[in-house]
Amino acid sequence: MDPAANLAFFQNLYAGAALYVVAEPAAGPTAPLPAPKPVGPAAAAAPALPPALNPEPTPVPAPTPVVAAPQPPAPAPVQPPVAVAPPVAVAPPAAAAPAPATQPQSSQPQLAQPQLAQPLGTRPLANLPAAAQAPAGRVQPTPTESPVAHIPFSTLGSNPHGLVILVRLPAEQFRKLPRNVFLNNLLKALRLVMEDVVLVNVEHEKYPVALCSLRRELAARQLLAFGKNLLDVAVYTTQPYEPVLLYGDTAFLGAGEIDMLEYDAGRKKQLWQAVQRMFLG
Repeated sequence: MDPAANLAFFQNLYAGAALYVVAEPAAGPTAPLPAPKPVGPAAAAAPALPPALNPEPTPVPAPTPVVAAPQPPAPAPVQPPVAVAPPVAVAPPAAAAPAPATQPQSSQPQLAQPQLAQPLGTRPLANLPAAAQAPAGRVQPTPTESPVAHIPFSTLGSNPHGLVILVRLPAEQFRKLPRNVFLNNLLKALRLVMEDVVLVNVEHEKYPVALCSLRRELAARQLLAFGKNLLDVAVYTTQPYEPVLLYGDTAFLGAGEIDMLEYDAGRKKQLWQAVQRMFLG
């Protein structure tokens, strides 16, 4: 191939044309550039012309469209935390009592709590029958007047509202009576102690003590007599081991002497059944 033709070909090919053109934004419409001449055997056969005499402008390749990179999705706006007002402590009323502490429940069975002993003077009288009428021809004393009001008696104990126990004993034996085992066991069965009762010793060997005389010093309404002929209003109207009401407000129970009851199981049983009807019924 002719070197002069080759030189003319390459001068014509690269004259006024850039190998790589970066598209830049233009303010107005861009004038079309002349299309390049075909490259190939036909172009080689065409006569070589100087660049100044070439009537056709060199075409500029079309600008490469710039594709914008995909933008990441905008993050969702973060909502500011809602301010929660702190709880307002309300002071309990001054008069309110503190709640009792809750005790843990135990798997063991709960035992029954023993009931507190109630003084006999405050217990309601049992539903007892009224005392019988005195036999005809007998003078029946009253709670305020009695022909035996002068009969003396002595007492042990300082509880004016306690149970009155009537006995007829020698003075020395009467002073030992608070330590009597049988009497203390009987009071224990009634949930009482010796300090809850008043012991009264009738000092006359035959005549009873008057109820009106006892009421001047004692306010008790329960009387338990160990022996015979100890209370004037009960001499003709009561039976041993049968509790009754005297004048509707005084419960009375007569029994045998303490020395005899200590060694007689049958009379002990009678006494206990009568005491239950009088005090625990």
